[in-house]
Amino acid sequence: MECFITFTNQSQGRDRIFRAAQYGSALFVYLLKNKSGRQKLIKKLQSLESNMSTGRKLFRLGNTVSSIDAAKRTMHLEDPVLRLCLTVANLNRSLYFLCDNILWARSIGLVTDMDKEKWSVRASRCYFVSLLMNLTRDLYGIYRAMEREAQDKQYRQKVSQHCSDSRDVACMAVLDLQAFLLLLYHSLRRNPSILLDTAKNVCDLFIPMDRLGIYKTNPGVVGLCGLMSSILGILALVKPSFKLKP
Repeated sequence: MECFITFTNQSQGRDRIFRAAQYGSALFVYLLKNKSGRQKLIKKLQSLESNMSTGRKLFRLGNTVSSIDAAKRTMHLEDPVLRLCLTVANLNRSLYFLCDNILWARSIGLVTDMDKEKWSVRASRCYFVSLLMNLTRDLYGIYRAMEREAQDKQYRQKVSQHCSDSRDVACMAVLDLQAFLLLLYHSLRRNPSILLDTAKNVCDLFIPMDRLGIYKTNPGVVGLCGLMSSILGILALVKPSFKLKP
């Protein structure tokens, strides 16, 4: 109970819960749309999705400043790859939140003379670039983890044993691939935070890709990816050891 209270007291925690409800509602609307006698439930789910989306926009009003501050901090990282990826990601994330705030202002009538569709596309572009940079950072993290794992004595012993057992020519042909997959498996097993963050960003990537027409799917896929990403995000917040750090 104490863990749940601490989680819900965090603004990110509340946003993840709202996000899971938003995309979960979208997924169920897609699954139920062809079911007869479900129109009343579908309308309720659509209303819930809309309300969750509006609520999340309200929660994110101060996130532009937070992202700029995060970009200032990542600019001082020693690793040049991490410095580039995280700074660009945070800057694009701040632009995304700015566009999102403008869209929220329009939805409540504070701003009227603006093109909603144009600003929505701009927000999706910034979000897309931010996710690409985060994924690049994840791949770099996996590469570094594999480098460290390759130096491990136990891993070397396993590879040596595998090589000695595979004297057949056909087996030797795929030995490099097997060794690579074994290295990747052990690297991710020892670094679950990288695996979690990569899976979350891959799921998130389908949302702006669909919106921008880069890879069109359907509302069901978008809802499923958003729901899975939200659950992974909740897991990272509940268990800090699963949260990827620079």
